[in-house]
Amino acid sequence: MTRLDTTQAAWSADGPEHEPAALTEAQQTALDRACARIAPTWPLDRLIAVSPYWTQRGEDATRVAARLSALGNVHSLMPPSHYLGARQRGEITDRHLTEAAERLDYSGGYKNLLAVVEELARLPHWHNVSDLIDARRDRQHKMAWRDEITQQISQFCAAYYQEDGPLNAERLNAPSGKRLYQHWREITLKDRGIAILMGERRLRRYFATLPETEDGLFEAAVAELSVDAERLEHYAQALLLDINGWAAWVAYQEWQRAMAAPEGEGEHEAPASEMRSLLAIRLAWELVLWRYVRAEQPDQAERLTRLWHAELVELPARVERHLRAQQPLWVWQLASELAYQQPLNTALGEAARATAPASEAVQLQAVFCIDVRSEPLRRALERQSPSIQTLGFAGFFGLPLEHRQDGAALAQPHLPGLLAPKVTLRSGSGEGEARSAKRLNWQARLQEWSRAASASFTAVEAGGLLYAGKLLRRSLAPKAERVPLAMDTLSWHWCDSGEALSLADKAALARTVLGAMGLTEHLAPRVLLVGHGSHSSNNPHAAGLECGACGGQSGEVSVRALARLLNDPALREALAEEGLVIPGATRFVPALHHTITDRIELPEGVEDAFALSEEQRAWLDRAGDQARRERAPRLGLTANAPELEKVLERRGADWSQTRPEWGLANNASFIAAPRRLTAPLDLAGRSFLHDYDWRTDPDASRLELIMTAPMVVAHWINMQYNASVTDNRKFGSGNKVLHNVVGGHIGVFEGNGGDLRIGLPMQSLHDGEQWRHEPLRLSAYLAAPPAAIDAIIARHEVLQSLVGNGWLHLFALDDESGEVLARREGRWVAP
Repeated sequence: MTRLDTTQAAWSADGPEHEPAALTEAQQTALDRACARIAPTWPLDRLIAVSPYWTQRGEDATRVAARLSALGNVHSLMPPSHYLGARQRGEITDRHLTEAAERLDYSGGYKNLLAVVEELARLPHWHNVSDLIDARRDRQHKMAWRDEITQQISQFCAAYYQEDGPLNAERLNAPSGKRLYQHWREITLKDRGIAILMGERRLRRYFATLPETEDGLFEAAVAELSVDAERLEHYAQALLLDINGWAAWVAYQEWQRAMAAPEGEGEHEAPASEMRSLLAIRLAWELVLWRYVRAEQPDQAERLTRLWHAELVELPARVERHLRAQQPLWVWQLASELAYQQPLNTALGEAARATAPASEAVQLQAVFCIDVRSEPLRRALERQSPSIQTLGFAGFFGLPLEHRQDGAALAQPHLPGLLAPKVTLRSGSGEGEARSAKRLNWQARLQEWSRAASASFTAVEAGGLLYAGKLLRRSLAPKAERVPLAMDTLSWHWCDSGEALSLADKAALARTVLGAMGLTEHLAPRVLLVGHGSHSSNNPHAAGLECGACGGQSGEVSVRALARLLNDPALREALAEEGLVIPGATRFVPALHHTITDRIELPEGVEDAFALSEEQRAWLDRAGDQARRERAPRLGLTANAPELEKVLERRGADWSQTRPEWGLANNASFIAAPRRLTAPLDLAGRSFLHDYDWRTDPDASRLELIMTAPMVVAHWINMQYNASVTDNRKFGSGNKVLHNVVGGHIGVFEGNGGDLRIGLPMQSLHDGEQWRHEPLRLSAYLAAPPAAIDAIIARHEVLQSLVGNGWLHLFALDDESGEVLARREGRWVAP
């Protein structure tokens, strides 16, 4: 057995007798690696789905799952009962299980799920110092240290990070170089309530002995707790998992700073300095409790020392034990994924070999977002007429923009979180920037006053009656309310310089967008650009139902801006001079797909409404009706319910409704291929569909863009949903009925405290009886030559990690022969 140095620096309540040694390079690296393992979470007003495993993608998925299980009791797989249910329903068969076991080279007893349950129940988990002390604490009369630590750090972070919080001025006016840890130390030294609440009256003096800097804190803690470099990385990650929500928020701050930096393009996993400071705060609690018990409770000190060093000695073997215990579940997980993939492989192959029907002249092209909710609506629209063609493209429509309305101080990004905006789109209603700013400023001041603690009663007494009518209307006759965008005027500016885009700049942008969409030729007389949006009430996570490719915003800005750009006669002339001719009869029409009602709305104005013929508008109405009826049973509604659209609209406006729609639940695949391969299939709203024809992409540049942006975004969405199901406690946000918004937009608490909750609430995933999302790793199908796919993977670490380490399944599809090949261990093999 490995032995650790158990000698302790002499210590008293007045502090250590000797200065600890500086951290070694290996120990510094261990801390940096632990900090880099936390994935970011986006704020509520621009909420997008993020894989909580993203920053650990460089390791095999099975090893990451085992480490998280050992360190934080985190579940990355479903419980055995889930797989048993699938087996009993006939979804998983012996053939699937046998094939999965062979693929994973596993010969153990995976079919006896009862034995798996028993082994998982016996698994030991890592315990922090605070956990070991809690084990002997009088929990009937005293609060657990783990709960108080989480609550104290969480409340400090909420006060520190919220823009109108009590520590906001201190944060903004702090001397250069003052760290998060130092702010926390100052606040905690003044807090007499901790010792009183915990019933430990001498505790406060031990906070006073903490080092003033985080580096000093790390040196003291590592020395006194005898943590070597090999175990320090795991220990630090376990501490951050204790406050995973706030750690994810700090990771987002670091991500944004990296995006804004001149060299911010590319990877964002550099060691996060503020994350180290947050880690120092959590480690400081460990050091305080360690010192306190050793000095104040000598009868417990020897036991604590013995247990702590046993934890350190057993840690590496403990992770390996979790890895072995989870192997049978990985067999079942892969079997469930094979059960989904194999019928889809067959259907795609048959569609590729089928003779394409004779096509009519296309009168209407409709470009939809690749969002899985678009798939049923595309099918319904195509059924209306053979002269309709639908296409799939990322919902921000290739515009790398942020949007700022007249009078607003801040711009809202409208592009995927992976990308930084390059263009600022300014819009207004023509009333003038000064008037807009004055109106917005007045509204902001009124809102700020009403939320102030001193005005909590005054605001209600002064203006409560003014809201009485509104409260009654929203309770008795809820109706969706949407603030119309003021886009009477548009101006385009570069983000970095603020200079207006020239006509040549706009032409280059338009050419790039049209090329990426594959619309450089054969344009129909009407091209519908269909963004999507969702309008729900009393829903802090509403942005999560909007377009993820638009940064958690509606796609309305993108489609309206692009339509205006492409309808500009001057721009068309500029494109024609470069050889890209848009027919004079072609008009681009912006539209918005309301995902709650499946209604397609034409938001731009009267001229665009009449740009479509009466027949074409009827096509849109009938397609929406068919899509609604297909989706109604999933919401507990009957497909033939009268006035179904109004029922769904009221559902979204009802502020007591916790499940306005299912969002992207049950997503499972990403398909980049010609539409003729997927048009005959009912994909049940589970597939991200991106149009792609490799014959029109000789240098594979479009394929590279698809693989490095939309496919990665689809993976993020897929893993966010998966993780929120497998472990809603750690990677989900719990019961939305109990949510309290933190800082206006940072995130939510479940109840009045605890850690910041990230991920999806239970009501977005579970209908009260069963899960509405089946956690399957994304199956990505690319209709492209395998050699072209390999060349792109070789150029991108992200793709090498995702494919090589088992975070998604990658397939190459021959769109003529129908052959499907799977990429495994760097080779293409039959699936």
